[in-house]
Amino acid sequence: MSMFHARAGLLAVALTVAGTAMTTPAASAADRGRGHAEIQRVLDQAVADGGGPGIVAELRDGRTTPWFGTAGVADMTTGRKRRPGEHFRIGSFTKAFTGTVVLQLVAEGKLTLDDTVAKWLPGMVEEHLGADGTKIAIRQLLNHYSGLPDAIPGQETPRPEEPGQRFIYSKVNYNLAGMIVERATGATLADEIERRIARPLRLTGTYLPTTEKTIRGRHARHYSKLGETGPDAKIHDVTEMDVAWAWAAGGMISTTADLHRFLGALLRGRLLPPAQQKEMFTTVSTEGSDWVPDTRYGLGVYSQRLPCGVTVWGGGGYIQGSMSYAMGNRQGTHTLVSNLNGDWNDFPKTFTNLFEPSFCPATSRNPAS
Repeated sequence: MSMFHARAGLLAVALTVAGTAMTTPAASAADRGRGHAEIQRVLDQAVADGGGPGIVAELRDGRTTPWFGTAGVADMTTGRKRRPGEHFRIGSFTKAFTGTVVLQLVAEGKLTLDDTVAKWLPGMVEEHLGADGTKIAIRQLLNHYSGLPDAIPGQETPRPEEPGQRFIYSKVNYNLAGMIVERATGATLADEIERRIARPLRLTGTYLPTTEKTIRGRHARHYSKLGETGPDAKIHDVTEMDVAWAWAAGGMISTTADLHRFLGALLRGRLLPPAQQKEMFTTVSTEGSDWVPDTRYGLGVYSQRLPCGVTVWGGGGYIQGSMSYAMGNRQGTHTLVSNLNGDWNDFPKTFTNLFEPSFCPATSRNPAS
C-alpha cells in the first residue's frame, strides 16, 4: 500500500473511531523564590484528593538554573515518584511541530499557504468528509478555519461548514496537513520532523511514533478514566496505546527539556525565516468556539491572555492518559512546560494556576488556593 493511501485510510479511521504580548518585568531572586513556592503549591493541589497521579513543571527564565518541581507519582502500582527526563505523550502540542514543517516547506517554495487541499490531496475531503477541497487553503487547515469538523471517538462526525467562517478546532485539519507534507516531500512526516526539528535542536527524546504503542526511554505511566466520571470511575493504565489516529495532530512524545528547547527556538525565530515566522504568529479569533478561553490561534500555536494581563504563547495537549502545556513569553526567554500523567484533572484551572506565578508580576497575582 502506498504511503498516500495508507494515510487516507488513517484519516478514515480517525473519522470513525476517533494580540501583543505583555513583557513580564524582571523578578528579584526573592520574587522568583516566592513564585516557585506558589508553583509547588499548585502542583501539590493538582494531585490532592485524587485529582491526578502525578505532575511535573519546569520553568526557565534565562537568568537562573531551570526550576523543576514535581508532585505525586509516575507509577500508581510501585509509588515511583515523577522526576526530570521522563518521556510523555504531548497530545495537541504536536500541531506546533507539524505547522513548523509546513511553514519550512513554504519558505523553500515547495508549497504555499494559499494552495488548496484539492491540489495536494485530490478527492480526499470530498470522499471522506463531503467537503469541497478546492475551497480550503492550507492556511485554513493550520488556523482551524477550514470548516472541517473534529473527529471525536464514539461520536458522530458533524457536517462540514463553509471555510473561513469560524474557528473549529479539529484534528482532521492537521492530519490533512501531515498528509500534504508527505505528498510534497516524498518522506514520512516523522522523518521530516526528525530531520528538520529534532536533530538540529538535539531533541533526543522527541519523536512521532507510527504504529508503535510503547513509549521509549524512561517515562511515567499514563492513566485514564476513559471519560467516566464519579467517585467509582475505574482508572486504566493506557501507557501502551496506539495513537496513530492522532498522528500529525497529537501523536508525538517528548520531554520537558526538549519542549523548552523547541518552544524557545520557535518563539525566537530560529526555526523559520521572518516571513513564515510572521505567518505562524498571525492569529485568528477563537471566540464562540467553546475552546480555551482568552485565546487567539496562529498556525500551530496560540496566544492566551492571563487574568493578570500578561499574554503567553505556545500550546497545550490533551490525549488519553496525559495532559501537557508548553507556554512562554513572546521573546522565548521565559518558558514553562508541565505534564500531568492522568486525564481527569480540572486541567484548565490547574494550568492557569501554574501560569499565574510563572509569568505574572508578583504585585498582580494572588497565591494559588
